[in-house]
Amino acid sequence: MKTLPAKEVIYSFSTLNPPVLHIRPGDTVAIETYDCFKNQIQSADQEVAAIDWNEINPATGPIFIEGAEYGDLLKVTIDELEIGTQGVMVTGPELGVMGHRLEQMESKIIPIKDGKAIFNERLHLPLNPMIGVIGVAPEGKPVSCGTPGPHGGNMDTKLITKGATLYFPVFTEGALFALGDFHAAMGDGEVSVSGIEVPGRATVTFDVIKGKHSKFPILQNSDGFAMLVSAMTLDEAVKTAVEETIDLLLPYTDMSVSEITMLMSVAGETQISQVVDPLVTVRFFVPQHVLDSLDIQLFS
Repeated sequence: MKTLPAKEVIYSFSTLNPPVLHIRPGDTVAIETYDCFKNQIQSADQEVAAIDWNEINPATGPIFIEGAEYGDLLKVTIDELEIGTQGVMVTGPELGVMGHRLEQMESKIIPIKDGKAIFNERLHLPLNPMIGVIGVAPEGKPVSCGTPGPHGGNMDTKLITKGATLYFPVFTEGALFALGDFHAAMGDGEVSVSGIEVPGRATVTFDVIKGKHSKFPILQNSDGFAMLVSAMTLDEAVKTAVEETIDLLLPYTDMSVSEITMLMSVAGETQISQVVDPLVTVRFFVPQHVLDSLDIQLFS
């Protein structure tokens, strides 16, 4: 297994980024990461405004996957996800949902101990380690690692964790995959503009799916699958996620559009991932029992 250290980072997903590692389909790579502040905040005494804001949301990579071409799907399975022993949260004016009521930048150091996040003396919160930034080079202009899109990026989706498999549309030769921005815990919405930001290490296995395509990233786990869509508004993201899900499932069934729409209305779940990035991200989730009943195996 190869290891990619955190020193090899990018700040935007782009076809112009030179790859730092070449691998083949089927290879497994351990990818180390900084936290989203590039480990700059180590103490509550530090002045948050004084950190280098040009070094926010570094992603380790990119990785060139041999054989990946425009129109393919890159399959990424998260085998392991390890996080550091200390996290940090930040919020302040004009950040997140409550930024209009905040007067100064504040940070909070959160120890990770005995499987809990020590928020304060009374609140020891359960962990849900997950990856905030993950994706491939987009089509067209570079996209900041802080912004999500059809290529993935800063989707801040708490389902992106150990055991999940993601499918990314490939827009350029080699896909140019990278990841970063781990969280020890994060709620849907990420309303303060940060989860519990931590460095870490993800072990992932890559494959290339030929002859299949999606306009947006898809996540699959033991509970089902989700279409991940980022857009300017929640309304736009929800409508696109639902329609793309229906278009994905239709060829596997003998249902009409109206019938599968009714099925999605009763069995599908519209879920919010984050509402604080330059684009918001939603996921439309379809439970595994629906796929099992219809004998659907995605991308098989």
